[in-house]
Amino acid sequence: MERETIIKLAALLKEAAETKSPTKALTELYPKITIEDAYKIQYENIQSAVLAGRQIVGKKIGLTSKAMQNMLGVGSPDYGVLTDDMILDEETPVSLDGFLQPKIEAELAFILKEDLKGPGVTLSRVLQATEGVMASFEIIDSRIENWKIKLPDTIADNASSGAIVLGSKIASLENLDLKYTGLVFEKNGEIVDTAAGAAVLGHPAYAVAWLANELAKYDITLKKGEIILAGAFTKALEAKAGDIFEATFDGIGKVRVKFTA
Repeated sequence: MERETIIKLAALLKEAAETKSPTKALTELYPKITIEDAYKIQYENIQSAVLAGRQIVGKKIGLTSKAMQNMLGVGSPDYGVLTDDMILDEETPVSLDGFLQPKIEAELAFILKEDLKGPGVTLSRVLQATEGVMASFEIIDSRIENWKIKLPDTIADNASSGAIVLGSKIASLENLDLKYTGLVFEKNGEIVDTAAGAAVLGHPAYAVAWLANELAKYDITLKKGEIILAGAFTKALEAKAGDIFEATFDGIGKVRVKFTA
């Protein structure tokens, strides 16, 4: 794809975000768009945000569940970039005004105490480089009409990122086996789903290892202090005004968020 087209499609997604008016799928407008093209579009908008004063604070991993991979016909995850304006406090209600068509996912956030760079990053190396994990929500959003996305669409759209809500404490990995960490996901006081860490590529740290190794292709390092969202334990739920969500992770803690109009 020509550079001019990359810039054009990045601008289309940026305009959709700013006007809160979704665009047609990029794969509909340009059926021959590739995964490489999509990451270039993502990079274009991230660079634009950085030039505008935003800071990169981490990464997110998407499509970590078999259900989502099967839905989009892919066999591996994707990733997006987290900037400082995407980090929200669980004590502050979240206004839906900032989103187009938000959904919410319960995830673990890894906080790195050392740099991680592939190739060759393993699960054990991820655990060694992790300060701790936090209960978190990812608010995913799509600038594509009605979430009618294919893999290049979500990648170009920064892996359908919206915002993240972090819990109030960092849990040490000592005495934790994240593969068996249980989740209870509640909406408005009722349990709507349960899962264990094994739902995330078999172990959430495998997802972080995948990311470090994938980014090595572009000479990108996961840096000390970064927040890495490892992927959803369960399916995403639609978020509406008045909804209160709570996710409790065994041995780690909980995170809560309320949505307002």
